[in-house]
This record gives sequence, structure tokens and C-alpha cells, in this order.
Amino acid sequence: MPENFKVINPFMELPETQVVMDRFYTKYYNDTKKRKFIIGINPSRHGAGVTGIPFTDTKRLESVCGIKMKSIRTHEVSSVFFYDVVKAYGGPQRFYSDFYVNSPFTLAITMLAKSGNWLNANYYDSKALFDSTKEYMIDSLRKHIEMGVYTSEVYILGVKNAKFIQKLNDEANLFNKMVVLEHPRYIQQYKYKERELYIDKYVNALTSEI
Repeated sequence: MPENFKVINPFMELPETQVVMDRFYTKYYNDTKKRKFIIGINPSRHGAGVTGIPFTDTKRLESVCGIKMKSIRTHEVSSVFFYDVVKAYGGPQRFYSDFYVNSPFTLAITMLAKSGNWLNANYYDSKALFDSTKEYMIDSLRKHIEMGVYTSEVYILGVKNAKFIQKLNDEANLFNKMVVLEHPRYIQQYKYKERELYIDKYVNALTSEI
């Protein structure tokens, strides 16, 4: 990591993360079905940075997926919208049967603010950070693809994220077409009054044929 950035690795720091991950992926992915690929940015420190499951805080993990994490409790803004989309799509069993969700950088990143606090960061928040993680992210995306996802069309969450995924794609030729959707956190934070329209937009995009 460049100076003033660090990663959070829940697999080393929280023993229960691996336990709940195993339960989640056994429950929803214990098959050989090919899935559509939804690509986020990188985990947040209150979502996948704890649970190991993209866009899933401990609240949604328990209330929607039926898996309780006992050692810690978290709330993640993006998780609220994401699981409203999951519900609108038909629930977690149907959703995860059709989609695989992950990120090019698979650990949470934090950055040191002027206040001295460590805040959530995205892999593209500095050129040095992007450059230092680029090869890892290309390798990571290739490993996701090997697990059995469609590459003819993928869904990118976040407009700025899509610009950087395009840079990775230009170099590694991973995907044919990218469908870009506004990021859940952006919708919850800046477009809350219009969130139902965005839920419909998500569902319409995700139900289109690839």
C-alpha cells in the first residue's frame, strides 16, 4: 500500500468471518451453475470488510440470509439498498442463483485523513494506489471468471468505478460489454428520494438477456 493507505483483512483479524462466509457460499453457491457477474469497487470496513460477503453487513446477513455473526455487529449503507434490490428481484435464493457479486480488489481499504482518523477508501482514490493494485486486480478478476461467470456482459456498480474497470479491461481483455449502474452508496446518500426508481432500474437491467 502507498503511504497513508492500509488494508483490512477480516480473514486474519476476525476468525468468525471465514465461518459465516463458508455458510453463505455453501447455502447459495453449492452448485455448478454459471452466473452473471456484478462488480463492485472494494469492500467497506462495515460490510464485506467484516463479513467477507460483498455488500453484506451483519444485519442483512442475519435478517435476510439467516446467518448470524456473533462476534461483531455492523451497519453498512450500501447493504441496505443492495438487499432492497435483492428483495425486488425475488429474494436471496433466486438472486444468488443468477448472480455472482465481487470486487476487483477484495479487501477493505482505509486512508488516513487529516483529522487523524482512518476512513473508507476506494482503490481509485489515488493514482499511486491504483497503480500499486492494478496487477492484483487483473489477476483477481481472472480468478473470479474462472469460477464460472459470463464475460459477454457484466454489471459495474459505480460510474467512476466503471472508468477504472475499463482501464483494466483495455489491458487484459476480460469482458465484452459493461452495463454501468449507479453505486448503492451514492443512491442511498444522494438520491434517497428516488431510490425506488433506482431499484426498478437495477431490476430491469439485471433481468435483461445477455
